[in-house]
Amino acid sequence: MQARMKNPVMVVPETLQAVQALAGLLEKTGAVPPKTLGLVHLRASQINGCAVCLDMHARMAKKHDETDERLFTVAAWRETPYFSDSERAALALTEAATRMADQPDAVSDEIWEEAAKHFDERGLAVLVMHIALINFFNRVNATTRQVAGAYRWDK
Repeated sequence: MQARMKNPVMVVPETLQAVQALAGLLEKTGAVPPKTLGLVHLRASQINGCAVCLDMHARMAKKHDETDERLFTVAAWRETPYFSDSERAALALTEAATRMADQPDAVSDEIWEEAAKHFDERGLAVLVMHIALINFFNRVNATTRQVAGAYRWDK
């Protein structure tokens, strides 16, 4: 496999710094548990077919003590007992916000209200922005056909 071009965020590194700064600020809020954010990143990346983000976020999740059962079944989260109600709400919101064009009402009131049962306004804001950020990276990587593992600094 070969990328179409160098990763655009490396071509314009100021963008990577800005996006990483935003991600860091969001994570520092503590409004959403890190494991939930990891699941959000994985699910959006599965939907978008972003091998780079799937590889990266699965490795990061393992470093944060995520279980194999949850990593193996996040794509089928509705059919497994491994996820909490708040994680399920975050995953449903992730799917809806990632597949916006697939529904006449991109994010239904039902999905939003379920997420609002588990996350306060700050938590919802963090979730929405994390979903947007992972979709940003998915689209950059998938469009330019970035190769999974090529980013790794631990090789």
